[in-house]
Amino acid sequence: MDRDIIRAQASDYRAKEQDPLFRSEIEQLLEAEDWKELEDRFYQRLEFGTGGLRGIIGGGYNRMNTLVVRSATQGLANYLKKVFPTKALSAVVAFDSRHYSAAFAEAAALVFAANGIKTYLFSGLRPTPELSFAIRTLGCDTGVVITASHNPKQYNGYKAYWNDGSQVIPPHDSGIIAEVNAVSSIKDIAKADALNKALLNIIDKEIDEPYHAMVRGTLFRPDLIKAKAHEVNIVYTPLHGTGAFHVEAVLGSLGLRVLTVPEQREGNGDFPTVAFPNPEESAALDMALKKGKEQHADVVMATDPDADRFGIAVPDKTGNFVLVTGNQLGALLADYIFLSLKECGKMPAKPAMINSIVTTGMQKKIAEYYGAQCLECLTGFKWIASVWRESETDGKGITVVFGTEESYGFLVEQAVRDKDGVSAAAMTAEMTLYWRSKGKTLLDRLNELYAITGYWQEMGISKYFPGIEGPQSMQDIMKFYRETPPRTLGGINVEKVRDFKESLWKFPSEPGRTEPVDLPKSDVLQFYLTDGTVVSARPSGTEPKIKFYASCCTPLNAEGLSAAKAEGEQKLEAIKKDIRTVIGD
Repeated sequence: MDRDIIRAQASDYRAKEQDPLFRSEIEQLLEAEDWKELEDRFYQRLEFGTGGLRGIIGGGYNRMNTLVVRSATQGLANYLKKVFPTKALSAVVAFDSRHYSAAFAEAAALVFAANGIKTYLFSGLRPTPELSFAIRTLGCDTGVVITASHNPKQYNGYKAYWNDGSQVIPPHDSGIIAEVNAVSSIKDIAKADALNKALLNIIDKEIDEPYHAMVRGTLFRPDLIKAKAHEVNIVYTPLHGTGAFHVEAVLGSLGLRVLTVPEQREGNGDFPTVAFPNPEESAALDMALKKGKEQHADVVMATDPDADRFGIAVPDKTGNFVLVTGNQLGALLADYIFLSLKECGKMPAKPAMINSIVTTGMQKKIAEYYGAQCLECLTGFKWIASVWRESETDGKGITVVFGTEESYGFLVEQAVRDKDGVSAAAMTAEMTLYWRSKGKTLLDRLNELYAITGYWQEMGISKYFPGIEGPQSMQDIMKFYRETPPRTLGGINVEKVRDFKESLWKFPSEPGRTEPVDLPKSDVLQFYLTDGTVVSARPSGTEPKIKFYASCCTPLNAEGLSAAKAEGEQKLEAIKKDIRTVIGD
């Protein structure tokens, strides 16, 4: 990138940034002539991906800072006015425990207010799912939550939501970006003036209490919980995020005993006890698992910093805790929800669940076992929300009762349109109690499900490509797989390829044969092997990394579950080896 262009971009940013810290960072880099760092901060502008706007905190257009937040909000405000030119508009803003989250949230709220949009701002940390709930409860036209979800501490982000409580999807996402890129000035208003004019409204318990009541009302067996709650011992960690207040309040009001890991209870953007505040990472649960063993817990629970992701671990027969994957917990919840609807006489005429294209095929087998459909969508919970919304108006009579994706995302209620770790915690607590009342653990039930569906095992591979060369490196890998698709993976023949970017099914053994793909375009490739294994490849929408997923099923035979597990592991290890030869270690 030419230094004159870098200097011009940096000067433009420095003139517009109101925050003195972010402005001084750029001034110091210019003075030191640190062109490499300056190039990284200005070679591109942050763009909306599967999780909205997300980046490393710092000065520059390729960073998360006050100017980027204010510009995004002005662009969003401009877009709203174009879409709803005669409507009195309203918005709601929430934020998590990350560095600068409160400041970014207030900055966004004041830009909305300056544009004449009535804005509700939470008084303190709140989970992302409560933001979705608030949009729907208050009847707002949009919402923003300041969070980088499970990313490392250096990151923050900006998730934009539409009036149905779900994250923005096409055409709104591209429309908003176009408006953001066209922003030439940002409107301002003082906080005191915004409050006096009722353009800024601070909210908390008027949303908290209905949200808690909604989560409790989602459960199937209040009488069982009331009678048996004292029998279940729960250890919980919010991983220094927003979840403690809600998880403790909801589960505690049900009479459940919850011990929150004290060292991780309070919000802290440094995430001092974990390398990655992500319940997908086993190391993030180390402290909770230790506490779980001390307390002889029936289940250890964790939410990520904005409490939309949810993970658990449960003890086996020896007392050692076993981490339950997102795919496995999704299967258990799907089974429990369908089973409960059936037992309670509330099963809809055409029940359905939704999962993403990289989620285990086990869940489809479970849905079919209960006479339900399993609808698929692209990766990212905004697509689950989109399919859910379409099912309510397409006239097909389908009733969606559950949505999930492999990355620890679960939606068990109708009043939120994003993954919800709080309601997932409550439903998992009830599910644990239910199977305990039957003399079973969650692991026991999972093994019973394997007997129905076959043994399913999944694998994930991620490789980071940071810096200016990163996007091109990921593009080159995807191009290689498109232009020279493998005939085998792990020694198993590739039967067909689903290319979402080209919206085509391709068949390696029949060159020239194609069939249409009936899902939105996305830079994703899926390889379907002759034994039913599916291998997927996609660049991340929120981080500079490329991700591979593999899901395989091994039938149970006379040799039992352990033999099926060994066969599955061998299969996935061979596939991993082939992928590593392309992307490197």
